[in-house]
Amino acid sequence: MTLVEVKGVSKRFGGLTAVSGVDLTVDAGEVHCLIGPNGAGKSTLFKLIVGLYPPTQGQILFDSVDITQQRPFARVQRGMSIKMQAPSVFRELPVRQNIQIALQGHVSGAERDREEERLLTLLNLATEGEKLAGALSHGQQQWLEIGMALALRPQLLLLDEPTAGMSPEETFRTGELIKTFNTGGMTLLVVEHDMAFVRQIAQRVTVLHLGKIFAHGSLEAILQDEKVAEIYLGKTHVHH
Repeated sequence: MTLVEVKGVSKRFGGLTAVSGVDLTVDAGEVHCLIGPNGAGKSTLFKLIVGLYPPTQGQILFDSVDITQQRPFARVQRGMSIKMQAPSVFRELPVRQNIQIALQGHVSGAERDREEERLLTLLNLATEGEKLAGALSHGQQQWLEIGMALALRPQLLLLDEPTAGMSPEETFRTGELIKTFNTGGMTLLVVEHDMAFVRQIAQRVTVLHLGKIFAHGSLEAILQDEKVAEIYLGKTHVHH
């Protein structure tokens, strides 16, 4: 079943076309990575899917509903949850309270307490619960924020370069976390440029280049595509 369908989507900023005629599908239950060199349009496409930008052209469907004109909060209510690049944790509050705030309005009482423990344990933050969020390492702050996004029990978790600034060990642990969420039935769309991380988590991959879809397929097919290796190594000459 298709969960997200992007149909002929373009985004222009003045004279610049950042995303041009993109068609993309994300299937329910998969980990889908959106990759491409810097300036390929990955972040713009991500912002279009989550509703931070309106598209100049095209349509976006989520769970068969046209959400092209919906605001981000309306998309969240439909079952999307978003983790942007910059952490937005409440730094001056304890870790546990960050999770409580995220759970507010979704669960209450004993169920909230159980969910809080489940998330803290899942994120390897159970022993850090009373620490101020601002005192966590960069990687731990990113995990806390992923945990806050998970508090919504989303159908689709969208992550924008979740491993930026992480150590190799933190990056690997983030990949294992993502696999755990997916095993639990969650669909993930991840924008990433770290290829080792993509290899660890991806089932399907879409490669963007110069605002267009350059290649799309299983991880194996993408890794074997010489044209993909070329754009990453910067040897591409565009022929028309």
